[in-house]
Amino acid sequence: MAEPAAVSSLPREVREQLAELELELSEGDITQKGYEKKRAKLLAPYVPQTQGVDPALQKESRPQMPAPSAAPASASSSSSSSKFHRARSGGARDERYRSDIHTEAVQAALAKHKEQKMALPMPTKRRSTFVQSPADACTPPDTSSASEDEGSLRRQAALSAALHQSLQNAESWINRSVQGSSTSSSASSTLSHGEGKGTSGSLADVFANTRIESFSVPPDVTATTSTPSARPAGIDLPPSGIVKGMHKGSNRSSLMDTADGVPVSSRVSTKIQQLLNTLKRPKRPPLKEFFVDDFEEIVEVPQPDPNQPKPEGRQMTPVKGEPLGVVCNWPPALEAALQRWGTTQAKCPCLTALDVTGKPVYTLTYGKLWSRSLKLAYTLLNKLGTKNEPVLKPGDRVALVYPNNDPVMFMVAFYGCLLAEVIPVPIEDAGGQQIGFLLGSCGIALALTTEVCLKGLPKTQNGEIVQFKGWPRLKWVVTDSKYLSKSPKDWQPNISAAGTEPAYIEYKTSKEGSVMGVTVSRVAMLAHCQALSQACNYSEGETIVNVLDFKKDAGLWHGILTNVMNKLHTISVPYSVMKTCPLSWVQRVHAHKAKVALVKCRDLHWAMMAHRDQRDVSLSSLRMLIVTDGANPWSVSSCDAFLSLFQSHGLKPEAICPCATSPEAMTVAIRRPGVPGAPLPGRAILSMNGLSFGVIRVNTEDKNSALTVQDVGHVMPGGMMCIVKPDGPPQLCKTDEIGEICVSSRAGGMMYYGLAGVTKNTFEVIPVNSSGSPVGEVPFVRSGLLGFVGPGSLVFVVGKMDGLLTVSGRRHNADDIVATGLAVESIKTVYRGRIAVFSVSVFYDERIVVVAEQRPDASEEDSFQWMSRVLQAIDSIHQVGVYCLALVPANTLPKTPLGGIHISQTKQHFLEGSLHPCNILMCPHTCVTNLPKPRQKQPGVGPASVMVGNLVAGKRIAQASGRDLGQIEDNDLVKKHQFLTEALQWRAQATPDHPLFLLLNAKGTVVCTATCLQLHKKAERIASVLCDKGHLNAGDNVVLLYPPGIELITAFYGCLYSGCVPVTVRPPHAQSLVATLPTVRMIVEVSKAACILTTQTLMRLLKSREAAGAVDVKTWPTIIDTDDLPRKRLAQIYKPPTPEMLAYLDFSVSTTGMLTGVKMSHAAVSGLCRAIKLQCELYSSRQIAICLDPYCGLGFVLWCLCSVYSGHQSVLIPPMELESNLFLWLSTVSQYKIRDTFCSYSVMELCTKGLGNQVETLKARGINLSCVRTCVVVAEERPRVSLTHSFSKLFKDIGLSSRAVSTTFGSRVNVAICLQGTSGPDPTTVYVDLKSLRHDRVRLVERGAPQSLLLSESGKILPGVKVVIVNPETKGPLGDSHLGEVRTGFAPWGLFLLLLGLFSAGGHFGAVLQAFVR
Repeated sequence: MAEPAAVSSLPREVREQLAELELELSEGDITQKGYEKKRAKLLAPYVPQTQGVDPALQKESRPQMPAPSAAPASASSSSSSSKFHRARSGGARDERYRSDIHTEAVQAALAKHKEQKMALPMPTKRRSTFVQSPADACTPPDTSSASEDEGSLRRQAALSAALHQSLQNAESWINRSVQGSSTSSSASSTLSHGEGKGTSGSLADVFANTRIESFSVPPDVTATTSTPSARPAGIDLPPSGIVKGMHKGSNRSSLMDTADGVPVSSRVSTKIQQLLNTLKRPKRPPLKEFFVDDFEEIVEVPQPDPNQPKPEGRQMTPVKGEPLGVVCNWPPALEAALQRWGTTQAKCPCLTALDVTGKPVYTLTYGKLWSRSLKLAYTLLNKLGTKNEPVLKPGDRVALVYPNNDPVMFMVAFYGCLLAEVIPVPIEDAGGQQIGFLLGSCGIALALTTEVCLKGLPKTQNGEIVQFKGWPRLKWVVTDSKYLSKSPKDWQPNISAAGTEPAYIEYKTSKEGSVMGVTVSRVAMLAHCQALSQACNYSEGETIVNVLDFKKDAGLWHGILTNVMNKLHTISVPYSVMKTCPLSWVQRVHAHKAKVALVKCRDLHWAMMAHRDQRDVSLSSLRMLIVTDGANPWSVSSCDAFLSLFQSHGLKPEAICPCATSPEAMTVAIRRPGVPGAPLPGRAILSMNGLSFGVIRVNTEDKNSALTVQDVGHVMPGGMMCIVKPDGPPQLCKTDEIGEICVSSRAGGMMYYGLAGVTKNTFEVIPVNSSGSPVGEVPFVRSGLLGFVGPGSLVFVVGKMDGLLTVSGRRHNADDIVATGLAVESIKTVYRGRIAVFSVSVFYDERIVVVAEQRPDASEEDSFQWMSRVLQAIDSIHQVGVYCLALVPANTLPKTPLGGIHISQTKQHFLEGSLHPCNILMCPHTCVTNLPKPRQKQPGVGPASVMVGNLVAGKRIAQASGRDLGQIEDNDLVKKHQFLTEALQWRAQATPDHPLFLLLNAKGTVVCTATCLQLHKKAERIASVLCDKGHLNAGDNVVLLYPPGIELITAFYGCLYSGCVPVTVRPPHAQSLVATLPTVRMIVEVSKAACILTTQTLMRLLKSREAAGAVDVKTWPTIIDTDDLPRKRLAQIYKPPTPEMLAYLDFSVSTTGMLTGVKMSHAAVSGLCRAIKLQCELYSSRQIAICLDPYCGLGFVLWCLCSVYSGHQSVLIPPMELESNLFLWLSTVSQYKIRDTFCSYSVMELCTKGLGNQVETLKARGINLSCVRTCVVVAEERPRVSLTHSFSKLFKDIGLSSRAVSTTFGSRVNVAICLQGTSGPDPTTVYVDLKSLRHDRVRLVERGAPQSLLLSESGKILPGVKVVIVNPETKGPLGDSHLGEVRTGFAPWGLFLLLLGLFSAGGHFGAVLQAFVR
């Protein structure tokens, strides 16, 4: 059939029907074949008129109008900026956090609030950028606004093809992001903001002429122009033939262009419109078996901003560093370098330590380092234990516990461990619990320390070192020279070429506060030293000043390792000296003519603050000033200010070399020392709004939301770098996209010690392209740094993964938030260096929390005014709300050993409510925009809707069913015998000697058996007794009071033979008659029993004096004992007239003391037994073991009924016998080679607790559970997952399969709904969200998710059962992710209702939360 014509030629009704038809096809309501058939039927009358027209034009949709997003207002305040630039006379050393550029932006953003007099904080009126009002959706964007979002030019789909050529090479616009570095802070500020403003104006002029309102600027970074009116060279306008001018106030959807520039109608096809709407909605997590996540029904889901910037560059290619050069005198191992310098250059200085005043106190020569390290290595290997049982052997891990002011002893200990081939693990502080976890995971039993440090450790009354919380038991060894043994002359350490064996372990603290150990191999340690030597151009005999921590990161790599590699002289300036003399490192550079200095931004600021104390210093000898935290937002101003101040003291601009490091990838990139007079590397002035979406955009309009970033140099020699997406699979980013930096090099960490899973995701990353195909086979290491590769292969770092705050899909950097908060005038309110920013999860999204230490002299009014201004600044610059801003008293935040804020512990205190803030400002209204919807009642749909349709409110009905009983077996004995009594009579004639029951005692011996004929004859005798002695009629109730055994079974069938209705009751306990006998009396009264069948022992107990104290024994009905039965046959066996007649009563007492009873008909009994037979494949040749109480529920059915119906043999194990013999159940299963066994949770718990530590004893007894196919726990409660898992793990050593253990699911009304079959799939477990359960929803989460509950499947639905979830109030059907009442029907054992918490998905059922009889 030919395709239909254009839409305009079809009637309106036909077009609407076509649209509905396509919608049904896209949603999966009809098949493709059905769609084509209905479509052809609709279009058949119109085919001759519309033949030959393009079918693509027949689809239509209502036009969609984009809504402008809220944009931050911009303002400028030159007076506040100039005021801020004036030098302060205060002594705050934490000026290192100050960024002139950032502060100027903050002050400008706050200028509009300056005139307001706020004694208390005023709430900021803010609307989510994702939730738009209808008025906004209909208002066209105003291009006259100066805000960033409204003034930016957006891309249309019609222009994508034309601009594809201009975006092929993304470096064309990245090049414009680089501008010359100024030599002063003020010059940098003028350049970045003044010229950026000119660019913005030129863009406005250019595009005002073309009058385009929907064109996106190519991703320019920091373009600067020579004249304000000139058009930027990197921005290529599309051809004029493509541009369709529109009036400013016209509707954007009134005209639209195709890719070829042909104007078409603005109406879009229904399918395309639906696709667009689907893409705007957040993707649901993939869930198994048609599970629908109702996340959007619980909370308001923020919609993504349609105007958010998207990456448009090409996919990046990995960037390679220069080749690692080969130097002839490089040693094969770092230990060989130490041996060489220690023996040939023994008097050369290696390390100089300073005292508390900053003066040199001791210089360690290479000869001393070699000899003392040799002595320590010999002592560790030969003097700590005996010759046959040494304490240490090569490959063991050793903890190094040394103070931060003793680098000499640490260096000796470190190289002593390397020479002894043991693995040193330097740690920061003694006593930290997380550090203890690291030591325990590394298997450390020995700690090296100094005598002074050992004396300072806390001790017990006996003088022993206290056992720190979480630490393993350690043996402490003092490494002072007087305690070391001199090695014999013939003893030499084993120094081999560097290999892949571990050299040392460097600890790392994660974002959550856990401590992990990064293992560095010997070859990686050597290759890293070689790469640093080449990148920094180290030469022998140079002097370097190290202000960093010498036990980790760059302080260890340069000051301890590369130092020995190149025979350098390191001057170590500890943190304690910097606190008392901030200019000490500058003085050391001046005094020793140092060539290299290792510092952080704080050290630059401290030196500037103390500069006026001493002016006669010279830094002309410095060729490299390595700034190790050059990626922080305040590093640019720090470097500029330091250069501006000390350039007159000989500091060269090209000497400042920022670098980027991480524990996993080690040195990621470092700026090489420049050539005097050469132009300095450029800087990028990026839009924070673009960065929050993970893309690189130039900040051309709003200078307040700009981030100035300096490069950290090039990739390390011999390395290769790529940028991958921080979330999901490691897909390569585009050239204008921010991602995580990954490095492939020999000089990097090899693994997290003892964490194989995390290691694979971090150290063995294979990047993939957009299609998911691997890019090469070389593994990369995730560095944890966020950044991009700019022009000239320069590396830019904009943040860290640990400091990433993802709020409403936008990424913010914690350091940027800190810089914004500290840019507000805070010197009178808070300590500028004592602030923490982190995120907490509230309503399925992260929320930002800011905690700072308040100064003691700050008033409450000043504090709240500062807090209010901080909230406004963050809202204006970052477009994100702050959930909580808290001020705590001074010196109350947890600290790191070097004085910084411990972020993870601060977050933990906040979550636990133990921060105790003195001032707090909660602002949930500014950031929590997805508050839960009010609970609404379900529509009043009746139960009949289950039969009518398959969809309710657009969702799949939560229903499932078992197999059909009628179609499974046609020639079964159930067709011949509808009652159990008939089945027993038939078996007594057909197979009289077939054993049905075996009863075991505590010793495991058979004390009683019952064949088919024996059971039949005993039942006849009991029936005769009931008629003769009891004078009972058909329909009378009879209480059966027996201990677990075969007597209970014979009494039950005796009642059925006589037409009486049996009521099984648990006998009273002789030792607690007062507690148990009233329950028996209650059941007798409620059931209106006419007679009690029991044993002689129990009959005497019922009439005893002790019983008379609990109940009135004179009111007992007729009591008949069945111990001595007369040999008299029953005249005629009773046959019920209809299967609906009552068969027995099932009574039980709940845990709350409520007595409930259920009537079971003969049809229900036969149907239930038939379903169990089919599910468990029970036949005459089968043998099962039952260790259950046989008085109610499924336990009674399995104990008394199923064997008679199916003909299998049941081995009966009374649960009370396990109290005297714990081995009884397992030994029976093993002895009889039982394939299927049933037990209770009490039995499983008894075996788990009593036999869990006796697995070897079980093996010695020959117990083997490999024969077990299914071990089913029978209970009317939620599956106890931990118990079943423990049982499986404990007894797997004796052959128990992990897939054998399962549970049943039933209720008081219906004893069996689900039961694990023999041929079904393995039981599954799921994790559900507790918060969703409170809203009557079921939401699956991952394992380990917070607020999660583990639920286990309770078998498969029995044949003949159909289950549907309904609303408890309206009884209407619910969707398959709703929590509701379970209604079952079409079961041969009747209809019933019960309330429970249930997860239904494709026939799998979860756990009972609550149940009651309706």
